[in-house]
Amino acid sequence: MPGIRTMIYDPASGLHTGGEELLGKEPQTPGAWIWVDFDSIDKEREKKILNEQFGIDPLAIQDAQRDRHPPKQELFDNCLFLLLRELQDSESGDDLGFRHLSIFVGDRFLVTRRQPGTASIDEIWKATTVAQLERGPAHIVYRICRQVVERYTPFVTEMEERLGQIEDRMFEHPSDELLEDLAAYNRILKKLRRTLTYQHLMMKQVAQSDEGVMGLFNDHEFNDIYENMERLASLCHLNQELAVDLLNTYLSVSSHRLNQIMRVLTIVTVIFMPLGLLAGIYGMNFSNMPELGWHYGYFVVLGVMLTVVVTLFVVLKRKHWL
Repeated sequence: MPGIRTMIYDPASGLHTGGEELLGKEPQTPGAWIWVDFDSIDKEREKKILNEQFGIDPLAIQDAQRDRHPPKQELFDNCLFLLLRELQDSESGDDLGFRHLSIFVGDRFLVTRRQPGTASIDEIWKATTVAQLERGPAHIVYRICRQVVERYTPFVTEMEERLGQIEDRMFEHPSDELLEDLAAYNRILKKLRRTLTYQHLMMKQVAQSDEGVMGLFNDHEFNDIYENMERLASLCHLNQELAVDLLNTYLSVSSHRLNQIMRVLTIVTVIFMPLGLLAGIYGMNFSNMPELGWHYGYFVVLGVMLTVVVTLFVVLKRKHWL
């Protein structure tokens, strides 16, 4: 349900969960920290809490609240801001939708903000244990990012399998539906590639920097995310190239088949054109036409027509046009 939920970890008293009423009540025990999750609440109210309770920069809040923004990471004095794109669940399996997931992480706090339909936070929230909370907010951020990556993996793998199936069907049963599917997959893979490229560069910066809050992150964990996102981005790039190649191949095959059909029709036209000419001439009912009253004229004209057909057939055959 939309609203605010809060999780406080205190080494002395354990785990406490609740809502907005826990804000400002986090203990000062060493190792204690708070996780606040915002789900579709009023933007002005959200902005006030983020700024007053956690000291989040207004420009970062503005980026987090925008409906469309590319993935990014930005380091501030008291926190690191990560803006991710999570793959949205789709009933059809072919549509591609993204949901923004904003993360603010500091020494003693973790703030997540999500759009409706973002499932990774729910899954990590429900599965989080005290042992994981003991490792600090940076570890929870790793688990969230890992969950985001895992939502992309089956989709990208399935796209690769579908392109393989289209490649097999292209020469057996070509159709306009295949062309439409290829164009759609090319568009989807382009969007995936762009998003994953942004995100794998973000994780690379987090893994390789120890500046400020980034020193809290485990380099090995975020290297793992970086490598997985880079692998998915590379796979999207390869699959997009395959989709473009298949599009070009399909158009070339279709053009070749059309040329073959036009060739056959042209040959048939060339063969029957002289016959139409002869039939047209002898179909003119002038009274003084030569051989009009000749007893064998009909049979001679048929013989001439047959000779023309055979001659043209032999000539076209020798030129390898048939």
